[in-house]
Amino acid sequence: MKLKRHGILAAVAAATLALAACGSDNTSTTPENSESSAAKPTIDCKTGSLTAQGSTAQKNAMDEWVKAYDQACSGAQINYQGTGSGAGIQAFTANTADFAGSDSALKAGDEQTKADARCPGGKAINLPMVIGPVAVAYNLNGVKDLQLKPATIAKIFSGAIKTWDDAAIKADNPSASLPSTPITAVHRSDSSGTTENFTKYLKTAAGADWATDASKDWKAAGGQGAKGSDGVSATIKQTAGAIGYVEYSFVQTNSLSAAKIYNGAGEYVALDEKSAGKAVAGAQITGQGDDLSLKLDYNTKEAGAYPIVLVTYEIVCSKGTPADKLPLLKSFLGFVASKDGQAKLSQIGYAPLPDTIQTKVMASINNMA
Repeated sequence: MKLKRHGILAAVAAATLALAACGSDNTSTTPENSESSAAKPTIDCKTGSLTAQGSTAQKNAMDEWVKAYDQACSGAQINYQGTGSGAGIQAFTANTADFAGSDSALKAGDEQTKADARCPGGKAINLPMVIGPVAVAYNLNGVKDLQLKPATIAKIFSGAIKTWDDAAIKADNPSASLPSTPITAVHRSDSSGTTENFTKYLKTAAGADWATDASKDWKAAGGQGAKGSDGVSATIKQTAGAIGYVEYSFVQTNSLSAAKIYNGAGEYVALDEKSAGKAVAGAQITGQGDDLSLKLDYNTKEAGAYPIVLVTYEIVCSKGTPADKLPLLKSFLGFVASKDGQAKLSQIGYAPLPDTIQTKVMASINNMA
């Protein structure tokens, strides 16, 4: 089904929320000073502990959600480590993580089968939680408003373009004064869903200029590797002439510059929540039942759409989560997927789920057993 564009762009009613600590009955009280009772969030607080890991793309979002849950609920410990999507899936499959964050859905075949084996009586399902635009960030003194076509990006990251004054970059930026500075193309050194989404984009939009298959692991020759989104963003910031792919949240946190990207509609588009939302408007649900895997259109022809986006999933068991973990897991993810949880995303460089998807995610969480 098609997602509704207005879902991701809808304004979230503002309110100053002071979450009260949970009482002995494990149900939170309503916050103070909200403008209307309808806007007051509630969290069905549960006790216990959860350990999770995976996507670094969603780490900033997860930190905010854990902080909010901790402030509202006593007796709960939630620990999320940004180890990369591949490591998160491996930890979930090995039963050392209660849920995993991944920037790509489980692959049909061996990966899905191994994850399903972790879920007695059920299946491992993908629940989209975070829309994270992927920026092409750069560090080039004196150059603002850099704009790039997909083929140019592919040639930069494949090593075919080696200096900033290359003819292809000049063609994309006819009015810019480009230096002869060598290019340092920074990629993820760890297994990463961000890498998979970025290489899917290049494979789709750049055609013959990108010969490497999409993968969580960087396959192209050359470039400089860095671990995690924080490692990539730090390397770009510290290296003159560097360029890399990283989630928009990390661009904002590190005050990096992000290039405008040429889309299928034939226009260079700057990255922001609105332009990323337009791209997600073309996504389709490909999962079955409570699994909500999405297919993104990296070559979107939607006017004003920024084409490089990813969706981070929480991977959980539809059935089979241990009884001592299930109440807290459903409570926490329920808060994350709620209007109040999603409202936090636009403040830190992400975009909230469209209403249609948010409703389906809540239903899938409620069905977990």
